[in-house]
Amino acid sequence: MSILILTACIAFLIIQIAWLKINPFIAFIITALLAGLFLGLPISTLSQTVQKGLGEMLGSITLIIVFGTCIGKLTVSSGAANVIAKTVMGWTGRKYVRLGLMITGFIVGIPLFYSVGFVLLVPLIFSVAHQFKLSKVYLGIPMLASLSVAHGFLPPHPSPMALSSILNADIGLVLVYGIIIAIPTIFIAGLLFSNFLKNIKTESDHEILNVEEVVNHGKLPSFSLSLFSALFPVFGLTITSILPLISTNETLIEVCKTVGEPSMIMLISLLLCTYTLGIRMNRSITSIMDDYAVAIKDVALIVLIVGGAGSLKEVMIVSGVNETIVAALTQINIHPYLLAWIMAAIIRVCVGSATAAGLMTASVLLPLLQTTGLDPNLLVLSVGAGSLMCSHVNDPGFWMFKEYFNISLKDTFKSWTVMESLVSVLGIAFVFILNSIIH
Repeated sequence: MSILILTACIAFLIIQIAWLKINPFIAFIITALLAGLFLGLPISTLSQTVQKGLGEMLGSITLIIVFGTCIGKLTVSSGAANVIAKTVMGWTGRKYVRLGLMITGFIVGIPLFYSVGFVLLVPLIFSVAHQFKLSKVYLGIPMLASLSVAHGFLPPHPSPMALSSILNADIGLVLVYGIIIAIPTIFIAGLLFSNFLKNIKTESDHEILNVEEVVNHGKLPSFSLSLFSALFPVFGLTITSILPLISTNETLIEVCKTVGEPSMIMLISLLLCTYTLGIRMNRSITSIMDDYAVAIKDVALIVLIVGGAGSLKEVMIVSGVNETIVAALTQINIHPYLLAWIMAAIIRVCVGSATAAGLMTASVLLPLLQTTGLDPNLLVLSVGAGSLMCSHVNDPGFWMFKEYFNISLKDTFKSWTVMESLVSVLGIAFVFILNSIIH
């Protein structure tokens, strides 16, 4: 009975978001309260349970997401993102222009949120398409595949961060495994798949958008400084995750555990970027802080949505329905990674939001970790892959792609939707391949 109640509540959550257009944060809180009532939690403690789940989730990921957003904003406004893009494009030239765009999308996509990276890099795609007289979709898909993979697989993006917190995964290892899976995925779903899209033409030419919207006019950071600053969180998380695995020095291991804690790495990265991409570029502290204020406003709703998912998770734990789910799931003859992928994919198709799909799935699957001995890092990536499945008309990213590239609905399905589905399918395939190698 409890599983039926939970299923009904998740269905109601999907209806609220997809059909009634209720804000996902409000929908999560409403669903958590209703689930608690129907699952028999005392009314006198229901509110405290929801607040506890919200607080614990926000406490674990808020600093990371906020710091990551600020780094991304400064990467854009300082011109570092443009420097990286133009340098990589200069290396690859016309012959390998799509490879250059794909690499640029991956590098820039790690510190930037998807929508920010999309808006920043689409003008670059248009400029290159205009220069080389090539199809914008043909050029754009490799870069956007990179952005999509980073959004679904790699910390410090909100969904992988929240999934890592819910499933008790090691963020550093999620990042390392995610990069290993991401590289062949974007090569196939981006570079190879785009060969089939050469004939998709835009219905009319948009005016070439300006890609030079930076604050510190006249002084741009060097490529090496831009790359080092933007990717310092990646370097930090990777190094502090790998060193304890290969060293027996207890002091070094302890330092890595302390400094390598994700919020600490992100704070160090933020302070570094504030100097290298801000103060060193002759920007005032006031101007830099204004950028950070804008960035935090942009991410506030995402943080709250993640917190709302934490409330639902807490209700499930307190009510004991998680134990019932374990008993039911262990009877299903399907690998837990595949089960996680299927659940996330179904919710993604219904809701349209990759983040919401991942959070709903993780909350349900959490109990599996205690009984099956799964690798939580690979489970995070399985859910992340499923949450990217089949982007269609209920996904804002679908419409961003259609309107920016000014193509028909049919061509949007042929290009964008198929690319996202390929990323999802390849993601879970490479999860199983990686699992067979490391375990």
